[in-house]
Amino acid sequence: MTKTDKKLSLEQHEELLRTLKNRFDKNINRHPGLKWDEIEAKLQDHPEKMKSLHEMEETGGEPDVVGYDKKTGEYIFYDCSAESPKGRRKVCYDREAQEARKKHKPENNACDMAVSMGIELLTDEQYRELQKLGEFDRKTSSWVQTPEDIRHLGGALFCDRRYNTVFVYHNGAESYYSARGFRGALRI
Repeated sequence: MTKTDKKLSLEQHEELLRTLKNRFDKNINRHPGLKWDEIEAKLQDHPEKMKSLHEMEETGGEPDVVGYDKKTGEYIFYDCSAESPKGRRKVCYDREAQEARKKHKPENNACDMAVSMGIELLTDEQYRELQKLGEFDRKTSSWVQTPEDIRHLGGALFCDRRYNTVFVYHNGAESYYSARGFRGALRI
């Protein structure tokens, strides 16, 4: 059973709503024109998504609304913590990479963690969108979804912000560092 299989208590649910609302109010630039009451109503209709947001929050992601998809009627949340979420660092890219390590295997990997949380790793395009809303990963870096042709050759992509520029890099998928984690996206 993953953490997201557990039901939130009423107290956890209410606390998370307060946290999300406070973050929403403090960061209006991330979601111009969106109304909290409509977002909250959507959250109340999707308790399974609240579990995912709770996991994002508990691992240090500071999720916030960053957009609304008019075609699907979904609100889009990204991890908006200043640095890569602390509870999701020191992980390699995926299970294949984790199992390929001969020594010093990390405890987990970004892809499996994201699935267990019910979220998706950001794409490099989404990562660039996030960086338009603020300055993120100035001291850390975050794995992003990697195209299959790159992954097939053993590589994986990660991003960060240095010198007021967003960079997309590559590394062996089995690598992991104390300052590299991953950011997620959730659609509700």
